[in-house]
Amino acid sequence: MEETESQWQPQVRAQARERAATSSGMMVEVTAYFGFTCTGSSDDGRERTITTPISPTYVAEILRLQEAGATEEDLHPVVAEAISESYFTEWGTRADGLRADFKHMQSIDFQF
Repeated sequence: MEETESQWQPQVRAQARERAATSSGMMVEVTAYFGFTCTGSSDDGRERTITTPISPTYVAEILRLQEAGATEEDLHPVVAEAISESYFTEWGTRADGLRADFKHMQSIDFQF
């Protein structure tokens, strides 16, 4: 049983990663201090916990960076851009030009 499971689990993970990077995207939960760049922004930076879906385009980039040996800090700009798109600008339907950056990250969790 253990042998079958050890062979099966990597395949299941690979399929989930491929699906997330090409069609379904994934959820990300981040607790960090978020600041903003936007003309006319009235929202001061503050610590937030945000859970939001991110698009397959960003998932593919995150997975590519991870496979290339990127550190968690290396992923911050990509994750911040993905969160800006999905959470703060709601896929481009509001807050045109807003960009979120985060600092002092406490946790990050990716869920397929």
